[in-house]
Amino acid sequence: MNAISNYELLDNPIWNSLTTGHASLAVGGGLARRFPPNIGPLSGLKEVTAEAYADLAAIVPEGDIAVLFLDAKPEVPEGWRLLRDGLLVQMVCREVPDGVGVGDVITPLGPADFAEMLALATLTEPGPFRDGTAELGGFLGIRVDGRLVAMAGQRLSPAGFTEVSAVCTHPDFRGRGYAKALVGAVALQIQAAGKIPFLTSFAANTGAIRAYEQAGFVPRREFELAVLAPPASAI
Repeated sequence: MNAISNYELLDNPIWNSLTTGHASLAVGGGLARRFPPNIGPLSGLKEVTAEAYADLAAIVPEGDIAVLFLDAKPEVPEGWRLLRDGLLVQMVCREVPDGVGVGDVITPLGPADFAEMLALATLTEPGPFRDGTAELGGFLGIRVDGRLVAMAGQRLSPAGFTEVSAVCTHPDFRGRGYAKALVGAVALQIQAAGKIPFLTSFAANTGAIRAYEQAGFVPRREFELAVLAPPASAI
């Protein structure tokens, strides 16, 4: 598959990740898929219909939520509760600028780092991040005096593409260019694997978007975020 001619896969990135690159992780069938609960609540619908929401409700574990990227503001089906919404911007990177991603001491992160990674993500809230999220791989970090202060990794994987995700910096260490460096480094890894990097950010997070632009990313399109609790009867 020639990813360059298949950017339409990014128009439904969670669904297409769970039916291609992450198909082995997908929970569900029919018109809805989601990641296992330990990885996170990201969920995809083949199409936005009542039938798809019914399929989704059947695979959300008790007490859990579903996170969707939608083309339009969510019209919540009866029984569902909208917990959070917001405008998202999707960005893609065709080439990382020279010198980005190589100027800081960036190290790979692995299982021995997972507890620190979870603590940093819990503090900074870069997006859904749970005990198993780091198992998706490709995570890099920056340490200061042995302390993990910034990280970024990989998440969605529609065929031919890989998402840069979980970009976060401890509040005490912001303003040092760590986000730009890490996003660039992860993007270089993705490009080396023959895939095209992309990422998703809240549109209102202009500081982060500037850092991503400096790392070679350009806006592609917008989504509406929907964080939803399913009907109790479906659990």
